[in-house]
Amino acid sequence: MDMADHNEPERVWDEYDWERFLQQQDQKTERYMELLEKYIDHPDRDQIIAREMGWSHLLDDETDGSADDEDEGWTSVSFSLHSDEEDDDESFFDDDEDGEEYEDDLVDEAEEETESFELHPLYQASFALTVWVDQLFEELGEVQNRPAAVKLATNCAVTSAKLAAALSDDDTDEIGMTIAYLKRALKAITSAIDASPIFAREARLSSRQRKQLHDRLFHVRDGIIVLMGEYRSEWRRRYNR
Repeated sequence: MDMADHNEPERVWDEYDWERFLQQQDQKTERYMELLEKYIDHPDRDQIIAREMGWSHLLDDETDGSADDEDEGWTSVSFSLHSDEEDDDESFFDDDEDGEEYEDDLVDEAEEETESFELHPLYQASFALTVWVDQLFEELGEVQNRPAAVKLATNCAVTSAKLAAALSDDDTDEIGMTIAYLKRALKAITSAIDASPIFAREARLSSRQRKQLHDRLFHVRDGIIVLMGEYRSEWRRRYNR
C-alpha cells in the first residue's frame, strides 16, 4: 500500500450503499428462516443451518450438535468475566455509590436513545396510525383477516419499525443509513396506501372512516418524503456531493 492509499480517508456510505447492505441482510434472514422451517425438528438442526449459512465459526466437527457446545462456550466466557472479580476479591467500582452512578448513566443513555425517536412527530403519527388501525379492526371483527386488511395492518406496523430505526440516531452520524431506512418506511406506507381502497370497500367503512384512514396514511407518507429531502440536503451539505 502506498502513502496515498494509506492517507486516503475512509469512504462514507451513502443511502445506496446502505440499501444494498440491508437487502443482503434481508436475503440472509429469509434464507435462515427457510432453513429453520425445513430443519426445525432435525436433531442436528443448528449444525446444518450453520453449514448452509456459511457460519463456519459455529460448526463443531467433534460433536453431533452445537446447542450444548454453544451454551458451554458462553458459560465459560461468562465465568471468566466473573472469575477475575472473585480472584481479586475487589469490586470493579471503588464503592457502591460509584456503581450506582454508572448504572444510572447506562439507564439514562438507554432512555435518551429510546426517546430520540419516540418523541419525533413523524414516528408518533405513524404509531398513532398503527393503533388506530388496530382499534378499527377490533370494531370490524372478521374482516381483519382478509388479505387487504392484513396487508394494511402489517405495512403500517413495518412503517413504524423502519421509522424507529431511521430516527434513533440523534447525531445523524450515518445519514446514508437513515435515508435507507426512510426509503423502506416509504415503501411500507405506500403498500399500506395501495391496500387501503380494497380494505375500505370490503370493510364497508363509512365516509368519515375512509377520510380518516386516507388522511392518516398520506400524512405519514408526506412526512417521510419531506424528511428524506431534508436528510439528502444535509448529506450534500456535509459531503459536498
